[in-house]
Amino acid sequence: MQMQIGIDSFAAAIPDPATRVALTPVERMHYLLEEIELADRVGLDVFGIGEHHRAEFLDSAPAVILAAAAARTENIRLTSAVTVLSASDPVRVFQEFATLDLISRGRAEIVAGRGSFIESYPLFGLRLEDYDSLFAEKLDLLLKIRASMQVHWSGKHRPALTGQAIYPRPLQNPLPIWVGVGGTPESFVRAGMLGLPLMVAIIGGEPRRFRPLIDLYREAGRRAGHSPEQLTVGLHSVGFLADTTEKAANIFFPGYAHTFTEIGKERGWPPTTRAQFDAQRGPTGALIIGDAETVAKKILYINEALGGISRVTFQMGVSTLPHNQMLEAIEILGAAVAPFLRSELGVTPAHAR
Repeated sequence: MQMQIGIDSFAAAIPDPATRVALTPVERMHYLLEEIELADRVGLDVFGIGEHHRAEFLDSAPAVILAAAAARTENIRLTSAVTVLSASDPVRVFQEFATLDLISRGRAEIVAGRGSFIESYPLFGLRLEDYDSLFAEKLDLLLKIRASMQVHWSGKHRPALTGQAIYPRPLQNPLPIWVGVGGTPESFVRAGMLGLPLMVAIIGGEPRRFRPLIDLYREAGRRAGHSPEQLTVGLHSVGFLADTTEKAANIFFPGYAHTFTEIGKERGWPPTTRAQFDAQRGPTGALIIGDAETVAKKILYINEALGGISRVTFQMGVSTLPHNQMLEAIEILGAAVAPFLRSELGVTPAHAR
């Protein structure tokens, strides 16, 4: 089966845990665009930019970053990871990504989700109690805009549309829209019923525990009359590569521990330990960290455990890493891991088809 390999970034501007020194926002953005350029050159299939509205991340306007990347790349697909649709106007989201699609000559995608943080709700005057209804309603509107230039629609969270035309239209028809999910069964069922591709964020535990939820998605899609080809599953996972597995783990752990310990303070989690980290990067854990062979074998294991996946994107930026080490990891992913997986699974890279 086809499997795309890529990278997701949150444009993190996190201080080095050892020195407490952080890149300036200008430096971080410049390095991020270099990383996307390299991912394109080494033949990776996709690069995603998240959306957050907090001090640690510079990705509050992902479509702007992706448009800058579009002008500097040729083949790589450019996606959100995720667009916080609950806190956005679907009309503007569609316009931004349709524009990106034109700039990139048909390489734009949207992964729509609710986000893992809640800062956007008070920021945009929304009620957290409407968490699910906001997303369901806005996803419905986004899909209607994708399907038709002139839109008739009404809901309770946004003024009605009474036949207004939404411009511009993208080059791709339809513009790819994925649903980004965590672990809520209702989210898997909704994506299946709509026949939308699914992007599953697995950042801890064992990936195989998501198999029942993915089966739920596929069954909901089948019952709704969607073909298996429509019901594709992608995986967003924390990962990193170096020329040896020990080196990859030692480079990645300090920043990873700092980030997840800080996030954990907000959520009541205990501090992250090296023992937990090492367990998570074991053969059945969620972290995809190691040399090229270790990483490739882990992806093949996850592919089998989840009943077939069509995309894996690596989130490397949760750890504060020197730019040269990020570039080396991208190089290994493109030069060694992606070709091995394509050979094992008998597929060609997405940009070569």
